[in-house]
Amino acid sequence: MEKMRTLVCTMPGAFEYANAEKPVPGSGRAIIRIKRIGICGTDLHAFEGTQPFFSYPRILGHELAGELVEADGAPGFEQGEKVTFIPYFNCGTCIACRSGKPNCCTDIKVCGVHVDGGMAEYLSVPSVSLIQGEGLSYDELALVEPLAIGAHGVRRAGIQKDEFVLVIGAGPIGLGTMEFARIAGAKVIALDINSTRLQFCKDKLKVAHVVNALDPDVLEQLQQITAGDMPTAVIDATGSLKAINNAFQYMAHGARFVLIGLQKEPISFSHPEFHKREATLMSSRNATREDFEHVIASMKAGLLEPATYITHRVMFDQVADQFKNWLDPANGVIKAMVAL
Repeated sequence: MEKMRTLVCTMPGAFEYANAEKPVPGSGRAIIRIKRIGICGTDLHAFEGTQPFFSYPRILGHELAGELVEADGAPGFEQGEKVTFIPYFNCGTCIACRSGKPNCCTDIKVCGVHVDGGMAEYLSVPSVSLIQGEGLSYDELALVEPLAIGAHGVRRAGIQKDEFVLVIGAGPIGLGTMEFARIAGAKVIALDINSTRLQFCKDKLKVAHVVNALDPDVLEQLQQITAGDMPTAVIDATGSLKAINNAFQYMAHGARFVLIGLQKEPISFSHPEFHKREATLMSSRNATREDFEHVIASMKAGLLEPATYITHRVMFDQVADQFKNWLDPANGVIKAMVAL
């Protein structure tokens, strides 16, 4: 069997390069030669040992772009073209899949989480998950998935033109959420505890309103920005228990609160306060093909600049040495991009 190089997270805090069998063609499968790997929060949490429902050893990586080597059952795709794919492998038969919600399939297998991912030279994926590159670069294609997470959250929120949307968390997912809220016509407010990230929102994403969550008068600032109304949509992209619980007080009457970030512990809020607002609470999990297509169309139309997000670049053989540095907020990582 032909071999390929992989990078395995053997246990929390430990990586190991290893040789594995190169994937072979199969019915309904596609083989991609990996060219770019974006590093996401899930990868960092897995390395830290804080990712829920995670088992080791595991090959990480699901923000991927590459060259299509071959594919069975992929009409319209050509050998050698640039591709990305939807890394949430769904069963196709459960109630969620039958209802057009494959992103929350009851038996979902997320690439790089439940099954081995793309920190490898080659990867076999279901052909039905392929997404055509449409002239985008490998860098851009590797950013489609994380941006689709934000695009899906914005779609869940049903954002209307000119409404105030509070996005909590200015990490990569939060930044993408801000971009797609803006594209939907919203007036975006960014909330974070990191002043450097908030400055990034102002300078790079042109977010008009930024608020530091550590300020003692957050509520007053939000009232001032919204002329007393408060935000009609609140989207959490932190997964922080404190941030989520705090944010219930930031909702306007009639507002929607969408949780993109994931928290292991129970969240709690005042039912009378929630009830009197006739508020809506919903989660936003993964993304669908519609969201991926919206991201690609937005990139092609120049509505956002993908290169803005990439702050660190390394080659595949440097990942094991560099990875722990990306956990340190002092290093200012927004998106690390790995090239093969």
